[in-house]
Amino acid sequence: QVQLVESGGAVVQPGGSLRLSCVASGRRFSDYDMAWYRQAPGKQRELVAGISFDGRTNYGASVQGRFIISRDNAKNTMFLQMNSLIPEDTGVYYCSEPSRNYWGQGTQVTVSS
Repeated sequence: QVQLVESGGAVVQPGGSLRLSCVASGRRFSDYDMAWYRQAPGKQRELVAGISFDGRTNYGASVQGRFIISRDNAKNTMFLQMNSLIPEDTGVYYCSEPSRNYWGQGTQVTVSS
């Protein structure tokens, strides 16, 4: 069993930055691809960014060039650096290990002036 715990969500003004973290329990974190998803009010959950076990990354079109996903396998931790935040980035951000369908509880990000 794997547990994923997100942190770092907050209220931030447009143009600001936040860094989310996801700590995974259990062994073999480094063997699996990971991802960040988000869900805005009234909308479906969408992929924000993904990172393979060996560090290859991909991003949703709406965050390309503003967000950076990374991982530290030695610390079983994944990160999401979010820059130039806009109100449309508001939502609950979830950490996921998609291949085994593991999800965290989510962390709220609100971008508002």
